[in-house]
Amino acid sequence: MRPIDLLVIHCTATPNGKAVSRETIRQGHLARGFSDIGYHYLVQVDGSLIVGRPEEQVGAHAAVKGHHYNQTSLGIALIGGTGNGSVGLYTQAQWDSLKLMIESLMDRFEGARVCGHRDLSPDLDGDGQVEPCEWIKLCPCFDVSAWMAAKRTPAPQHIFREKV
Repeated sequence: MRPIDLLVIHCTATPNGKAVSRETIRQGHLARGFSDIGYHYLVQVDGSLIVGRPEEQVGAHAAVKGHHYNQTSLGIALIGGTGNGSVGLYTQAQWDSLKLMIESLMDRFEGARVCGHRDLSPDLDGDGQVEPCEWIKLCPCFDVSAWMAAKRTPAPQHIFREKV
């Protein structure tokens, strides 16, 4: 097994509350030139966990110019994230499964940091923080740090960014 020090939470940028198959995500990734599905895990709308790329394989989910986050990370994607003028409106079942998944992975990969994909954006002004104006994308459409600090599900409403 390769070393894992980063757990990156994503969204699939598909309509909130609508199930999307692993194969549909995989085909989209193949069309973008990936060798397979980029994420290691998917959290379906009903809370079921779907294995994507095997953990032993480097993912294709967190490429940021000049950084090699994929080498030592796992990608976990929530199905959904967009639609009806709102972002990040996941089901209670997804929040529950994500919480259990992250706890399990943190037990297995002690010391791993958990972040959202947007948090890997470059710090353009060099102040040591990646601010909203610096995000390359909104993914996963909620503040992972606030969610982790809250230690509850669903995430507090203040961490959602509505009406994008």
